[in-house]
Amino acid sequence: MTSPVKPNYTRPLDLKNGRVDMSHGSGGRAMAQLISELFAVAFNNEYLAQGNDGALLPPANGRLVMATDSHVVSPLFFAGGDIGCLSVHGTINDVAVMGAKPLYLAASFILEEGFPLADLKRIVESMAKASREAGVPVVTGDTKVVERGKGDGVFITTTGVGVVREGINLSGDLAQPGDKILLSGTIGDHGMAILSQREGLTFSAPIVSDTAALHGLIAAMLDSGAKLRVLRDPTRGGLATTLNEIAKQSGVGMMLYESEIAVNQPVEAACEFLGLDPLYVANEGKLIAICAAEDAQRLLAVMRVHPLASEASVVGEVLEDAHGFVQMTTKLGGRRVVDWLAGEQLPRIC
Repeated sequence: MTSPVKPNYTRPLDLKNGRVDMSHGSGGRAMAQLISELFAVAFNNEYLAQGNDGALLPPANGRLVMATDSHVVSPLFFAGGDIGCLSVHGTINDVAVMGAKPLYLAASFILEEGFPLADLKRIVESMAKASREAGVPVVTGDTKVVERGKGDGVFITTTGVGVVREGINLSGDLAQPGDKILLSGTIGDHGMAILSQREGLTFSAPIVSDTAALHGLIAAMLDSGAKLRVLRDPTRGGLATTLNEIAKQSGVGMMLYESEIAVNQPVEAACEFLGLDPLYVANEGKLIAICAAEDAQRLLAVMRVHPLASEASVVGEVLEDAHGFVQMTTKLGGRRVVDWLAGEQLPRIC
């Protein structure tokens, strides 16, 4: 994004019936108009209003965390959200699970020639709403246009910056044998919301994405005084893949309790119908927490007070295991290995 100062054009942008064309990415007058009449209006804040190639930000007190994420979800609009709010939530969460308070976002758009400006407006306004609600402004960005047929409507890349206060140290390599594994709620909602809409599947009850910004919940967890070792949001690859990543990083094993892992009934039915395992289905508003065993119940109580974690539970424990296996005690009393995801169950879900 360049200067948000509105050019003196006689014809405003047609945000109802117009479409993206190549001139909107040319760096000229049309691009300036798109930025000033759409992006700058939606994302308006003091840092974006500086109108420079980057945002000059005040100094931060603490260690900096930076995360970036590209969003290519299909369809762009789905039950419970869209690519706009998803791009904000996803990056805020990546910063927050590092123990940081998210401060700022940057956003980059790749638009396909012919994309309806009305849809772009809807996406940008959803993004701006999510940003405002989270208190994390979009302070700079960029827009590019590719020829028709060389994109898929819109791709969004967001980068977030946050700051970690003194005394907080979270990392995937800190899990220890004896620690407890907590999960903030049901699994598989986002991935199945995307797939059911993509495939035109209908169920007795709607499946809605869980996309949400988790930094408020995480702040409460950090304030609880519990000895937190690891926080992670189980997005692509779901709960199973995320725990395998942590087990590998920390050189430990894990044992899950199937009876404690909650799955909404419509999601469970959809997974059974399609032959999918909800353990591997993406989430966009849930988190995994690994903490010292003695603090698990205190942390759980704090989580359950927050609306995004009212169904939180202890779903497993960390074991000493040189092989780094993630296993699960099933509802029938048996055991199974919960291995890495092979391939990709659901492409283009975030």
